[in-house]
This record gives sequence, structure tokens and C-alpha cells, in this order.
Amino acid sequence: MAMSAAETLHNGATQVDLHVDLEEMGRAAKAAGRKLATLTTAQKNAALLAIADELETQAGQVLAANALDVAGGRAKGLGDALLDRLTLNPARIAGLVADTRRIVDLPDPVGTELESRLLPNGIRLSRRRIPIGVLGVIYEARPNVTIDIATLALKTGNAVILRGGSETLRSNLALIEVIHAALEKVNCPPAAVQLIASPDRAWIAQLLRLDQYVDMIIPRGGAALHKLAKEQSTIPVITGGIGICHLYVDESADLARSVAVVENAKVQRPSVCNSLDTLLVNRRVADEFLPLVASELARSGVELRATGEALDILRHDRHGAQVVEAGPDDFDQEWLALILGVKVVDDLDEAIAHIHAHGSEHSDGILTNNWQNATRFVNEINSSAVFVNASTRFNDGGQFGLGAEVAVSTQKLHARGPMGLEELTTYKWIALGDFHVRP
Repeated sequence: MAMSAAETLHNGATQVDLHVDLEEMGRAAKAAGRKLATLTTAQKNAALLAIADELETQAGQVLAANALDVAGGRAKGLGDALLDRLTLNPARIAGLVADTRRIVDLPDPVGTELESRLLPNGIRLSRRRIPIGVLGVIYEARPNVTIDIATLALKTGNAVILRGGSETLRSNLALIEVIHAALEKVNCPPAAVQLIASPDRAWIAQLLRLDQYVDMIIPRGGAALHKLAKEQSTIPVITGGIGICHLYVDESADLARSVAVVENAKVQRPSVCNSLDTLLVNRRVADEFLPLVASELARSGVELRATGEALDILRHDRHGAQVVEAGPDDFDQEWLALILGVKVVDDLDEAIAHIHAHGSEHSDGILTNNWQNATRFVNEINSSAVFVNASTRFNDGGQFGLGAEVAVSTQKLHARGPMGLEELTTYKWIALGDFHVRP
């Protein structure tokens, strides 16, 4: 009996020519999307529960496939941040199962009325939420995204074509087998979730032009991927996910408690987009605060890239942290690693100016006990999520009560911040008349 592509890869093959017919995938996705749009909430929830159950049942196969991907990534010299994103383990599988079941409990936005009114001419006009249609999602070394996107798309009645990174191919093939097995058990079209099962990057360019079938492109990756999607796509693109995230420690902040927030924002999971990249500290508390936070961050091996007064303070205090002079581009970096930019600023004005000059409008926060300063910060920083006395790590669909997320959008149109269920819908106008004709 011939082995499936996933089984072939599980057995250690590193080069597999997997057949892809993108036109056929697009047609199948469009047809599946029309079918999904007619499903009841109960039917969609049944599909999600089936995926959660199947993922538990096949966890061993998924972890075995992922172990080969991780070994391959390590052999290719992937850095620690990418390897962390690539890795699945029993706890992360359990988290994916739990997230999938939580989505079942969330309200289904499809079919809800946004507004309804009676026009003077007697027509009843309303706006109703509907699925977007077919999503094309391009992502890199995060196999958990396969489950996150598939489950959110199914709950909102959207079909999806996935293109994961080549380094996650074994993992993604195993996860797609899980999803398809689950969908078949509940009589839901497997073509609702499809994977471009080839590492050839040429398929990305073709997906970006599949506008006959795909309604929205969502890139999840670095700046190069976002630039490629914006420049080459003939389909609307939702951009975001690149986080150059800041915390500003105000002169009124509770310094002891601020250390814990900074440590969480930087260390809790440094390889993700909402982890802290730059720490700004008010000059009036810098001498006291910087040694405190440096000592705490030294426990986790964080390297501090400091400039000006911050560099002078950190170099002259015995805190155990590695301190390096910041380079000219260091405050424009999304580190995705245990590295933190540090700068002393005169006041709130300089902090806001720095964030405007160097930030990516992803996740930024202020630590303060001065609510006038907090209000100014919230009003003047237009990031997708702005925090007062909280870690930037909370900019997450699960933490915001949205379930999982497809991406964190930093653009201004359609969606901002974590893209959960409502952000995967659009709407249509419905006019109910009595054989009205326009005069």
C-alpha cells in the first residue's frame, strides 16, 4: 500500500515532490465555503469538537512528525527563537485541544444583525454578518497556527488554504490529516481546510494571485513576507504580526511591581510578536529602577542593548546582566529573543516620540500611578493594543477572550489587534420590501 505524503515525511524523507494543483484547490475551497456558510452553529461546533478529539487521539503521530521537523531545523542552524516557535510538546498539544473546545463556547457571529431600521419608504433595512469566504494564510515556523486558523475559519464558515513554512511541513501534514479525519466524521467537506503541501516558495506567489477563489490573504511572518504580500497580491491583504513593543516606566510607577511586568513581557515567551523589545525609563527613576530590572532579567540571561545614560547606569552597577552598547538600528528591531533595548527618556513626551519613531503599532504600554499620564499615553499611542500597568504579552486572542487568533493586525482597515471570530466576517445589507420600485 502506498504511503501518504505525511507518512513518507514521517519516515525521514527530506525532499518530497508533493503534487499541488492550486486551481483545483481554489475551486474546492470555494465550493466548501458555500457549504460551510449554510451550516448551523451546532454543526460547526460538532466539527470543532471532532477536531479536538482527533487531535488528542493522534497526538503521538503529530509529536513524532514535529520531532523530525525540529531535528531538521536544528540541523539547518535555526535559531532558538524559531526552534521554540516550531516545537510542539504534550503541553502545547493540550493547549491547542483546550483552545479548540473554548471556541465551541464562543458566540457564533455569523447571522447576527448589526443594525436594523425601517426606512421612510417602508423598506426594512438591516446588516447581517456573513463569512468572508475563502482565506489564504501564509505563515512560517508555527505549526500551532494550523489548528488556530482552521478552527476559527470553520466557526465563522470560512474555507481556508494554508501555506506553512517548509520547516514545519511534516507537522502540518500530520495536523491536516487530523483535521480531515475529523471533518469526515461529521460530514463536513475536508476541502474546507487545505494545505499547500510543497516547500516550493513559488506557490506563495501563485496563491497571492488566486483572486478568482480567495477573498483575503493573511501573512504571518517577518517583514519580508509582509512586503511580498503587499506588493504582489491581487487579493486584499491583512498585515500585522510584526511587533516592536515598548514599555515606558513613568516617574510615578510602582518600581518593584514594574520589574515583574517588564520581566513577564520580555521573558515569559520571548519568541513571539507581543514580547517586549524596548524599555523606556523616566530619568527621575532610572538610577533606582535600571539596576533592579537588570538584576531580575540577568536570571534569565537577557542581554541589554543600552544607549546614553542607560548604558552609563547599567555599566556601573553590579547586577549580573550582560550589557552591550546599542547599535544605530537596535531600537528598530523585533528581537524575538532574550535581548532588550534600554533607553532613558526625559519625560512622557520623549517616550511617546520614541514609540512613534520606532514602533510598529503592535503592543505598547505605560507603567504609572499618574492617571493623567496614563490617559495621555492611551490617547496618543495608536497601537493595536495599548496597556496601562500590564504586560504586552496580553495582546492575544485567548487572553482577550476571543478564543484563538488568526493574526494580530496592525493595520487600520477592517481589523486591528487579535483577529478572532468577528474579524473573520463581513456583512451584507438586506432590504425587505413590499414590491417597492424606486421613483
